[in-house]
Amino acid sequence: MEWTTACPDWADRLRAGESIIPPPIFPDEAERGLKVFRQLRLVDVPGSPTIEESCAPWVFDLAASIFGAYDSETGRRLITEWFVCVPKKNSKSSIAAAIMMASLVLNWRHSAEFTILAPTIEIAGNSFAPARDMVQYDEDLEDLMHVQVHVKTITHRGNGATLKVVAADNNTVGGKKSVGTLVDEIWLLGKQPNAENMLREATGGLASRPEGFIIYLTTQSDDPPAGVFRQKLQYARDVRDGKVVDPRFVPVIYEFPPDMIARGEHRKPENFHMVNPNMGYSVDREFLEREFRKAENDGEESMRGFLAKHLNVEIGLALRSDRWAGADFWQRRAAKVGLADLLRDCDVIDVGIDGGGLDDLLGFAAIGRHRDTKDWMVWTRAWAHPSVLERRKEVAPALRDFEKQGHLVIVEKIGDDVDQVAGFVAQIEEAGLLDMVGVDPAGLGGILDAIEDAGVPKDKVVGISQGWKLGGAIKTVERKLAEGTMTHGGQPMMNWCVGNARIVLTSNAINITKQASGTAKIDPLMAVFNAASLMALNPESRGGMDDWLGGIVRGGRA
Repeated sequence: MEWTTACPDWADRLRAGESIIPPPIFPDEAERGLKVFRQLRLVDVPGSPTIEESCAPWVFDLAASIFGAYDSETGRRLITEWFVCVPKKNSKSSIAAAIMMASLVLNWRHSAEFTILAPTIEIAGNSFAPARDMVQYDEDLEDLMHVQVHVKTITHRGNGATLKVVAADNNTVGGKKSVGTLVDEIWLLGKQPNAENMLREATGGLASRPEGFIIYLTTQSDDPPAGVFRQKLQYARDVRDGKVVDPRFVPVIYEFPPDMIARGEHRKPENFHMVNPNMGYSVDREFLEREFRKAENDGEESMRGFLAKHLNVEIGLALRSDRWAGADFWQRRAAKVGLADLLRDCDVIDVGIDGGGLDDLLGFAAIGRHRDTKDWMVWTRAWAHPSVLERRKEVAPALRDFEKQGHLVIVEKIGDDVDQVAGFVAQIEEAGLLDMVGVDPAGLGGILDAIEDAGVPKDKVVGISQGWKLGGAIKTVERKLAEGTMTHGGQPMMNWCVGNARIVLTSNAINITKQASGTAKIDPLMAVFNAASLMALNPESRGGMDDWLGGIVRGGRA
């Protein structure tokens, strides 16, 4: 059999109010499951209506897709994974609980395990509580199922199959052989450094359970997506868009098309229904519009939280009230800027370096001045020792993401990072474009030696005063970003660093400190400020790549 789970016209479908969920492969099996599913009751809804009486069409499309993927002749489920990303209050936990309960009723395997997995027991309880109520408020189900609230388990009296809540921990999921697994709020698991391995343990039962399935259930993250959540989200988008062909994976993502976000149309209340499929059922339009107005009044930090949780808009920068002013313009100035672009288009380059401790990143920034426009072009990279991943477990998932994207290098040997930094500096010097290298004086020693060993004149490395004395460079970069006369590579790593930066007000200046930013890293951004301190002095042109190549020819080295 052939089928597809891609939905390349998803944007048009959302605009038209059409389904983005693929139809069932086996309609008869879908109807068999829906017959049980429709009769379950949502007890916490006024009147305790059945699913059939109280849910929007997308709910039945999702359930039909899951039940209708099962081939009763072979005992195999042809689609095994569903990724469901919808905003808050769209009854996703209650709906998922009903799907799990119906699956428990339909299950034929003796002592089968069905699992609700979440970052905490409290969150997992969001799906367990509706499932418990569905049993306790239905006489037939109560005769069939035994509810043990104290261990959050529901047991099928006939075949011993269980539906159980499990906290997301390697010690509790190891060796699980679940037939069906519901992973709730996977965006929170994205913040846990061991989440990928933990999920592998939790879902490994599919290897011997061909009828099994996994449902990843989530809202958007209130921080830039990281770790296992970012991986699953990007994979789901790629399958949806047809970039990855995986007919065993169903992406269900209610989000605005990028062009609507670019035009600001996602902030128009008349469009909120596009990403809230339960609008008019569990989602109240007046509530959403009121929350939107409150967020508008409370500022950009509050607005981003509203957009992420109620409209499924991905956060690029985690902006807070004490954010650096330049963060408001950072993403607007993203361009395809690499070191090769600086070497080709600029007449002079200044370099900034910061960090390098065992629990820090070593940040490198090169700022080039465009030969014709005189605009600043910024390229950055960072290095880290594996000890950072252990000492700063809370940011380890994000750092691993940046490593995969090629913007962060995890070095195994102390000194390799400094040597690689020196190599970039030497490359700029050899091109005839290097003005100066600005370094935090506290970390000057080892970097100075490595750069000198790479053939760069010692007098080109200078210490840049930190603290309040860096305020001038911070303000300069702010103005350049606001004016549009500074571009950068748009690296997710730098978006993260910029979002981490916190302003500290002193009696006569502003300051950005690592202490204020806490465990979140800003070293590459501090390297940008170090380089900006030098470029702000308007250094003399060093020529450019064409002049350098011409000099080689004139010198007889061609």
